[in-house]
Amino acid sequence: MVINKPIAALISTALNNELTTSEIEKLLEKPKYMELGDVAFPCFTLAKKLKKSPQLIASEIAAKLISKLIQEVNVVGAYVNIFVNQQMVTENVLQEILSKKDQYGSKQPVQENVVIDYSSPNIAKPFSMGHLRSTVIGNALANIAEKNGYNAVRINHLGDWGTQFGKLIVAYKLWGNKEAIEASPIQELLKIYVKFHEMAETNESLNEQARASFKSLEDGNEEALILWKWFRDASLKEFNTIYNLLGICFDSYAGEAFYNDKMNFVIEELKEKGLLTLSDGAYVVEMEDLPPCLITKTDGATLYATRDLAAAMYRKKQYDAKKIFYVVGNEQSLHFKQLFNVIEKMGYDWSKDLQHVPFGMMLKDGKKMSTRKGKVVLLADVLAEAIETARRNIEEKNPVLEQKELVAKQVGVGAVIFNDLKNDRLNDIEFSLEQMMNFEGETGPYVQYTFARISSLLEKGEFKEQVLQFDALGEYAWSVIQLLEQYPVIVQKSFEQADPSQIAKFSLQLARAFNKYYADTKILVDDEWKQMKLSFAFSVAIILKDALYLLGISAPNKM
Repeated sequence: MVINKPIAALISTALNNELTTSEIEKLLEKPKYMELGDVAFPCFTLAKKLKKSPQLIASEIAAKLISKLIQEVNVVGAYVNIFVNQQMVTENVLQEILSKKDQYGSKQPVQENVVIDYSSPNIAKPFSMGHLRSTVIGNALANIAEKNGYNAVRINHLGDWGTQFGKLIVAYKLWGNKEAIEASPIQELLKIYVKFHEMAETNESLNEQARASFKSLEDGNEEALILWKWFRDASLKEFNTIYNLLGICFDSYAGEAFYNDKMNFVIEELKEKGLLTLSDGAYVVEMEDLPPCLITKTDGATLYATRDLAAAMYRKKQYDAKKIFYVVGNEQSLHFKQLFNVIEKMGYDWSKDLQHVPFGMMLKDGKKMSTRKGKVVLLADVLAEAIETARRNIEEKNPVLEQKELVAKQVGVGAVIFNDLKNDRLNDIEFSLEQMMNFEGETGPYVQYTFARISSLLEKGEFKEQVLQFDALGEYAWSVIQLLEQYPVIVQKSFEQADPSQIAKFSLQLARAFNKYYADTKILVDDEWKQMKLSFAFSVAIILKDALYLLGISAPNKM
């Protein structure tokens, strides 16, 4: 039960349907202070329409709001402040959670595919902290899409083509060591890649050799293809170690190279539709309010836009995609505006179903991390340190804990993921290992610990699931109930706005509200209300675990 909808319907009736239920629902607010009510309706927007003062409208609405759901109505200026029937809402919310379990807040399956393009690291380069954001935002968005009833198609659009492979081939021939690369592929490939850029600053011929090497790769040169495949396989093996640690999997690893034989069809279609213009020897699609979109260079070589056009066409056809999300940093915003514009110009109305999900950068000392200059923080190192920190905490606080290694991994990895996802998506994040390792305050381990604390309570109290009436939970229960009641709305909004941070922030609020309740309320007292309070705690645990799952984080029963 979500209280805003029935309250909006009552207000709509009181207004003789001057505004629809959905219009009113968008105007409803949560009062800043609990003593002002549970829901507030501002009447300012109605003044012009009804030719009355907002205060008079508020009074007229208040007089007509009669329902079992409503306990009390007050008028404060132009606001109708509504106190709901707490007992009724509590019963409805908790009974619904206890009957639906982790399906609470889930939408009915719609049998439609949502494609999410995320992570997409570059082959032969290390998986740095810079790649974490796309990876965890995309994974959470895929989980949230499924919670909203869609089939999520997870695609890792690998950076496995382009001039960097020409550079790597040249670098390998000049300074590469086969045995060293096989022993430690990413580190060794990064070493020679960085060396190439250092040497190329004073030796321009290296860049010419790199262009020639990439051309030979595009032309199908056997030696170049063998090296390219080796670089790709070695990188994927190392990437998958990190994905396994993060608990992330993909339906497709079709990267840039996959579209090599699919771009000509797109270029031909653009020609047939009269959209290509010759500009200084290159072909572009002209835009009204944007710079031209470059399709082929003067030498006929294709670009990111060409590949992304081919990828969009393929995904739409292959997956019958209802929506395609591109979880890529906000520095690529212009590229995606151009891409979607070209698809619209081609006459495809599904261009409106394409959405760039931009995010801020992971900064180090206020600057973007750079692979070329070797200035990166490796994600594998950060995860290892987070797990080690969790392991030390366990040894210090709970040395007899079962499955210590598994819990250390769940807590350490959860800390890294949550630290990213609790931030507003568009904000830059300054990399801070110290903040990431802080397991207290607004952190993933704090939410995990709250879940583990409830699990311990349920075990100690010998909790038995049963149908109960919730009539004596204590004064701090209501703030928890209000959050539980809002969970379905948060789940929907986080998908509509492609913003997992809403789930992360909700989980913190719920954990804080329950811990306040727990501090004030004796739960394990052997009285007639013990099982009822445990059922309430169990409901909170269900939602905390589900929220963590949507973020891609495990919920250990003991910590």
